[in-house]
Amino acid sequence: MNLSWEWKRFDQLTADEVYTILCVRQQVFVLEQECLYLDADGKDRQSFHLMGFDGDELVAYARILDAGVSYPEVSMGRILTTEKARGTGAGIELMEVGLQHIQDHYGNVPIRISAQTYLLQFYQKFGFESTGKEYLEDEIPHTEMLRKSL
Repeated sequence: MNLSWEWKRFDQLTADEVYTILCVRQQVFVLEQECLYLDADGKDRQSFHLMGFDGDELVAYARILDAGVSYPEVSMGRILTTEKARGTGAGIELMEVGLQHIQDHYGNVPIRISAQTYLLQFYQKFGFESTGKEYLEDEIPHTEMLRKSL
């Protein structure tokens, strides 16, 4: 899969891009994972949005939040690949591109995530380590992880 990437602040997104992002997030988190939660949590406006497209279809996404929005550190959230993109390496590419954008924009800073626990090994490949804080978020086991500055 040959993805093209876009990195935008919320105020740079078009109405169509916002709509597409919300649709994809609902497809993955609400429908596929059967998790009822308020996706529009007020943090999108304070975030960068990393979008990976296969042609004109959004298949990979993450939002990058400024320090102080969710955690004291810069954080990544709503990290996803669509069913079409799973198993193609799109998730690996999403993380690599996201971490590079964070490095380019924020510098060498620590990054905190709230990872679904079953994905701990995936995130460890990118330097994230469990903080030991485990919890249920929307009935899904999560673990807080931190990637220290390099």
